[in-house]
Amino acid sequence: MSAFSKEQAASREKTLLAALLLSAWAPLATGLAVLLSRSTTQLADFIRRSVELIALFVSWFIFRTIVRRREITRSEQARLERLSGLLTSAALLCSGAVILIVAISRLDSFAPGGNVIPGMVIAALGFLTNLWFWRRYLRLNREQYSPIIDAQSHLYRAKSFVDLCVLIALAAVLLQPGLPLTRAIDLLGSAAVTAYLFWSGVKSARATLKNTA
Repeated sequence: MSAFSKEQAASREKTLLAALLLSAWAPLATGLAVLLSRSTTQLADFIRRSVELIALFVSWFIFRTIVRRREITRSEQARLERLSGLLTSAALLCSGAVILIVAISRLDSFAPGGNVIPGMVIAALGFLTNLWFWRRYLRLNREQYSPIIDAQSHLYRAKSFVDLCVLIALAAVLLQPGLPLTRAIDLLGSAAVTAYLFWSGVKSARATLKNTA
């Protein structure tokens, strides 16, 4: 990749790979936590993490391909960067759509409860990890802009916000599982996550199209 030195390219590739590897355990751990609780927000969170993992893999693979190819035209590089960014945006939009469908389908019969502590631990760890990666991608992008890195910064900002919403919703279930307000908070948590994912997906797609034109 002509825009980066070898050191810069290696640093960014390692960050993308680290993010991928750290995210690989999340769908499994969250899936197990879903079995222990009846939280709509947590089920939606499991779906979100699974979709995002696919986007993370694609972004890392495309970046690695661009970096390691000896000869690549500017138009071909822009095409691959556009593909990576749009797939990341699609993951955000897809996650938002699935979460919305899950929340609507459980409006009438859903009652929060069960053991939400594993989910809270996962959400708290996810929030701290995603916050670090968000700041890391912002710093890397300030040093040298890359559409792929920029898309990842949008993704990890969204992931940080979502984990915070999940943590708040699960805390409400833990403290007062039987109150109508708790049910409302849990469902509103899904709504907030959906809205933010849609907003982030559209914003990320626009930025990708603008910067890879």
